[in-house]
Amino acid sequence: MARELVAGGWVVAAAGRREEALRGTADGLPDEAVAVIPTDVTRPEAVDALFAAAGARSGRVDLLFDNAGTGASAVALDELTYEQWRAVVDVNLNGAFLCAQAAFRTMRAQRPQGGRIIGNGSISAHAPRPRSAAYTATEHAVTGRTKSPSLDGRPYRIACGQIDIGNAATGMTERMAAGTPQADGRLMAEPLMDVTDVARTVAHMASLPLEANVQFATVMATTMPYIGRG
Repeated sequence: MARELVAGGWVVAAAGRREEALRGTADGLPDEAVAVIPTDVTRPEAVDALFAAAGARSGRVDLLFDNAGTGASAVALDELTYEQWRAVVDVNLNGAFLCAQAAFRTMRAQRPQGGRIIGNGSISAHAPRPRSAAYTATEHAVTGRTKSPSLDGRPYRIACGQIDIGNAATGMTERMAAGTPQADGRLMAEPLMDVTDVARTVAHMASLPLEANVQFATVMATTMPYIGRG
């Protein structure tokens, strides 16, 4: 997504925990088009520093792609420890909130006023996979975190939308080709789609004037088990 945005003329701040991985994303892109900013989104002071650095580099913040996420071990609800639950909530809910809040604050204060926030809710914002209570709960919460600032942002020209992604081919989804547990207990290989198709969708959402907004979009491998999951 960072590469697709750069190709569309955006100046990108790539944020995440691991600097080495961020530099892999930035590899081959013009230095002036991408800044690598290691950030732990569970820490408010780190998120504030991220937005201060991004604003100082570009003069303003016009887009947040709120994409931080993690999961817990696939266990039954009664086997999920509080520490595992809290770790997922800290990233997927609290981290997403802190980034959205910082973006909202920046976009409201800058002149010209406004900007766009796009959250990643995942297919699990609609339908759970087996043994995924923490991840499913937080991804459902992303939908509420999208709707509320969509309303609150109207006076300030802040548009908020959500993209729900299913089975994009990345390192995290390689296991799906070998087999993923289904609701009926079967282990089934699931189809994947090119992640570039997701990136193009995000770039389209980002390219719209602030008078237009994609509120919710679902991009998924066409035949993955989502409609009728379970």
